[in-house]
Amino acid sequence: MGREVSESCVESLLTEIVSSYCNGFYANKPELAARRIEAIGFQVGHQLSERYTMPRFSDHLEAIKFICKDFWPELFKKQVDNLKTNHRGTFVLQDNKFHWLTRMSMDPSLETSGSIQDLAAMAENKAAQAIGMHLYFPCGIIRGALSNLGIPCAVSADITNVPACSFVIHIKA
Repeated sequence: MGREVSESCVESLLTEIVSSYCNGFYANKPELAARRIEAIGFQVGHQLSERYTMPRFSDHLEAIKFICKDFWPELFKKQVDNLKTNHRGTFVLQDNKFHWLTRMSMDPSLETSGSIQDLAAMAENKAAQAIGMHLYFPCGIIRGALSNLGIPCAVSADITNVPACSFVIHIKA
């Protein structure tokens, strides 16, 4: 039996990482905070892929399928819900109930002035920013895992309807 880490510990660690970088270290530099969080995820993904893989893959699609069917379940106890590709180096991994977003609190602090529509838009914007900062870490994990498999790529996340999330992978030529 391999060593495992409690899911609540991982979720708490991610929350603290995001909080420390966004509210502390780089409070006025969200782009830098995002890059640092993604870099931590990259390192984690790189190391995890070493643990879970043996073979090298013959093509990009096989490596992406490995991420969806083998790597993802090790992290989130389920496979990716959908995989799409344009067959030109872009892959979209759809998770309809992304585990790390299922228990996120949506309680942004707001000013009390403005119309209801303005307040709702501000709340939605702050909530989207908070969720976005939490998604840099899993983007880094995916990029790190693929990098370790010899596939240079860029990974971004697209929030459709919380907790649904898509991860877009662009393979670098």
